[in-house]
Amino acid sequence: MDVLDLARTQFAVTGGLHFLFVVLTLGMAPLVAIMHTRWALTGGPRHEAMTRFWGQIYVINYALGIVTGLVMEFQFGLAWSGLSHYAGDVFGAPLAMETLVAFFLESTFLGLWIFGWGRLPRWLHLACIWLVTLTAYASAFFIMMANSFLQNPAGAVARGGRLELVDFGALLTNKALVFSFPHVVAAGLFTGGTVLIGASAYQLRRRTEHQDFFARSMRLGVVTAAIGIVFTMGFGYAQFAGVQEGKFDNTGAALGLALMMEIGQLLGLVVLLFLLPVIRWLPRWRWTHPLLIAMTPLPFVLAIAGWVAREVGRQPWMIWGRLTVADALSPGLTPGMVAASLAGFAGVLGLLAVVDYVLIARVIRRGPRDLDLGAGAPGETRAPALSF
Repeated sequence: MDVLDLARTQFAVTGGLHFLFVVLTLGMAPLVAIMHTRWALTGGPRHEAMTRFWGQIYVINYALGIVTGLVMEFQFGLAWSGLSHYAGDVFGAPLAMETLVAFFLESTFLGLWIFGWGRLPRWLHLACIWLVTLTAYASAFFIMMANSFLQNPAGAVARGGRLELVDFGALLTNKALVFSFPHVVAAGLFTGGTVLIGASAYQLRRRTEHQDFFARSMRLGVVTAAIGIVFTMGFGYAQFAGVQEGKFDNTGAALGLALMMEIGQLLGLVVLLFLLPVIRWLPRWRWTHPLLIAMTPLPFVLAIAGWVAREVGRQPWMIWGRLTVADALSPGLTPGMVAASLAGFAGVLGLLAVVDYVLIARVIRRGPRDLDLGAGAPGETRAPALSF
């Protein structure tokens, strides 16, 4: 592989691994917020236990995902300085906003939520997790704004060999953004719902003592997954109206698109035609639980296939019609340099993905007992899930 192919592979691997964390974060945040809202309204131990259990899974995924996101920032300076030089004034603005939102606001509100358990007033504590959710979506919005500019460089003109922003409103209404952002949000909801289904199926198949806890979680997951897959497919198909001519002539993009559509349609049929109609009885049908567990990784595969279709289809352009990938590459790079950084980044991010899976799987196997989230709260009972 030459240096360009290595650099493209590096960004694809690190970007794909990072997005595995992102899509689950976008799906779990509103679910935890809904659970916390129920707890704030009712004060019941069942809703507290659900908030703490699924909230702990969210926190694990978020914490490790932040580290993987840091690697993405290095990519532009190390391998793609041509992009920064040519379009940094436009492309960098939404990335800067995302950094402010994600690393400052979102993490601040999440820290208040984690350490404010039993210390903050009830409604202020609830507001923190909703602000976490809103800032997570704002972060995704700015990332999609930047990516959509690469797909369709609206609102910018070339002056002096560089792009300058002349219409910020055009960035906000970019035809590559208006459907892709809700598509990504819906995919996150589908992923979060599917994780709830799979984890609950695992516990229910083991005949856990917390039958009602995981039965409720499974039903919530089915409803969320149904909503998510409907809007994922709807906004996904809506994007075809604005696709550039010839974008999916690329073999890799066509394969990613075909895989995404086939998996999406299959999962849509399963959730809408088989799971949703029997949602009341599904927790008791143990014969379905291995299938539900096996279904859990598929939304992640679907998400990666979607990104492959979206990004590979833009080749050979870094910015469609304006800047090629070859021109965006940093000068002076050698295959050895990029191969070394690729191995390092992929190794670190791959390890973080494994650690994320192991820690989440450990929490799921243990169930809603001896949770760390909220353990230091004044008057905390340590295992509220056992009290109902």
